[in-house]
Amino acid sequence: MSDHATPFTLNQIGYRSVRFSSKGIFDTHKDQMVDPYAATKIPKEHQIQGLQFWPQEKGKFPSIILLHGKWGLTPDSKEMAMRLACEGYVVIVPNLYGRQGGMITANAEVADALSEKIDLTTVLQDINTSCEFLNANLPEDPNLEFTLRNAHAAVGLGLGGTLAILFALKRKRLRAAVSFYGKLPDPLDSIKNMYCPLLYHAPEKDDTVTAEELAQLTKVAQESGKTVEIRQYPGTSNGFCDQVQPDLYNESAAKQAWDDTISFLKKQLPI
Repeated sequence: MSDHATPFTLNQIGYRSVRFSSKGIFDTHKDQMVDPYAATKIPKEHQIQGLQFWPQEKGKFPSIILLHGKWGLTPDSKEMAMRLACEGYVVIVPNLYGRQGGMITANAEVADALSEKIDLTTVLQDINTSCEFLNANLPEDPNLEFTLRNAHAAVGLGLGGTLAILFALKRKRLRAAVSFYGKLPDPLDSIKNMYCPLLYHAPEKDDTVTAEELAQLTKVAQESGKTVEIRQYPGTSNGFCDQVQPDLYNESAAKQAWDDTISFLKKQLPI
């Protein structure tokens, strides 16, 4: 990806696992201190699990919900999250397969089966709750006191790119969405209800999104006054930023897409 100088180095990035209620009720360490059953209590509702990365400097930062691809929460997703954190963002990567056991796979057939089993209603709810977790800003919890409220973007690849667009149609307070070759919503006219600017990275060869659909996306956005930026990368196929698929990965296109993403995010979510 890009070799430009970032505000923070990898050595300045903090990291932890996160686990919180899908209902949006968040316990702090003080809550747990006064609950003698905290360590053994089994919650009734689903617990969202994932990873969080942040710059270890004083101040409050805008946040990004990074949505992984069909392969699950892979090391590539973690690396991308750390790079985003180096740009000055608090990043959460929720495990989108958490309700299915949290699998990670390199098998395309298994990955397709996992992504097909996702329930869109619940996974979009989990993504929304991830935003509210970042919004908590609990001063008694050092892991939640460094985020700006409602300064969130959604960034996703493949499956995550599809969800980033759908989430932009759902959350009114989302500031930006970036989709790497996600599927477009059906019907496409629903883009007129989008709440934030969208950056869409399109491969030249894509068997899921046609040139006609991209043209229609642009038309609907223009007619409805929505900001949609489309970047297309010559000689690429769906998955060109995905190092899990070395036969499709295109290093130069991935670098350009990353640079375009950072420029877009900094315009919509200035540090």
